Amino acid sequence: MDERLTIRLAVTLGLVLAIDLLLAVGLALVLEPWVAVVLARIGIETTAPSVAAVAVVVMAVLLVGQLRYTRQELLAETDATVAGPDDSALTDRVRRLAAQADMPTPTVAISRSPVPNSMAIGDLGSGTIVVSRGLVERLDDAELDAVLAHELVHLKNRDALVMTGATFVPALVADEYSPFDGLPSWVKPATAGTALLAAALLAGSFLDAPVVTPTGFVQFAVATVVTLVVAGLVLGVLAAALVGAAGSLSRYREYVADRDGAHLAGNPAALANALAGLSGDDRRPETDKRLTTQGLCLLPYGFDAPDQPSDADGRSVDFRSHPAVETRIARLREQAGRLETDRTR
Repeated sequence: MDERLTIRLAVTLGLVLAIDLLLAVGLALVLEPWVAVVLARIGIETTAPSVAAVAVVVMAVLLVGQLRYTRQELLAETDATVAGPDDSALTDRVRRLAAQADMPTPTVAISRSPVPNSMAIGDLGSGTIVVSRGLVERLDDAELDAVLAHELVHLKNRDALVMTGATFVPALVADEYSPFDGLPSWVKPATAGTALLAAALLAGSFLDAPVVTPTGFVQFAVATVVTLVVAGLVLGVLAAALVGAAGSLSRYREYVADRDGAHLAGNPAALANALAGLSGDDRRPETDKRLTTQGLCLLPYGFDAPDQPSDADGRSVDFRSHPAVETRIARLREQAGRLETDRTR
């Protein structure tokens, strides 16, 4: 694998794990009193290693949960469903290219959007490739193969997995995701009330007075505010660092997927032509502001149709999550030239 990509993957994954570990430790400390009771009944003493074990289990659950939740949200956002028998030509293409790349065949999902775009969603399995109807209808066979190969490289290198995990917390902070979406309106306040009650019960172990007394209530309020502020600051710093690392990874991984995807498809010029044709659309990067969609797509405008033409300020389709399309095309043209030279020797 590309060394620079490996470094960026390691840094971004480290920050994802650090945030999950922070959340896991917090949850483990909250769960520890109940866990201690259960362990005591079976004759096991509560120790630092046992609390650490609970934290590791919670972190693993968080990682798996956020990957599955992000995949579900991405498919919903792009109005995509798993390809059926009518799309066998497309799934056969993916199966053939995956075999050439010596990797498992990923799930293929089709977005009903007319906007030509694609993305790779990583998970602990073979991953998912999402393509829009607009993309399939817009590209010729060679260009479609090149774009699919590009997405397969993202899955094979596991940068799609890291990016999928890295987008969860920033999207949550930006209110793009909410665990309460689709649930009855009373669930959110009920959850908050339950958490507050549990915190009050736990606080009784270190407060100087019962929570129901004025002194105890003030102490509880101060402890709660301090905890939330400190936790918020730490989480905010880690989330900001994660956004920066994920942005760097997102930009560089496109170069790698362009290069290796073009090599897999055997036609760098086809991918260059596809990028040139798709980026020529009159689109704005602000059409889809969701961090997850921007960072994971072939081109950073998501799958939503624009509501209005682009602003007359000369901005191109490129956004911070992707390198300039012109640079990507130039690199692919150079790669095609080298390949043609090698063939004629």
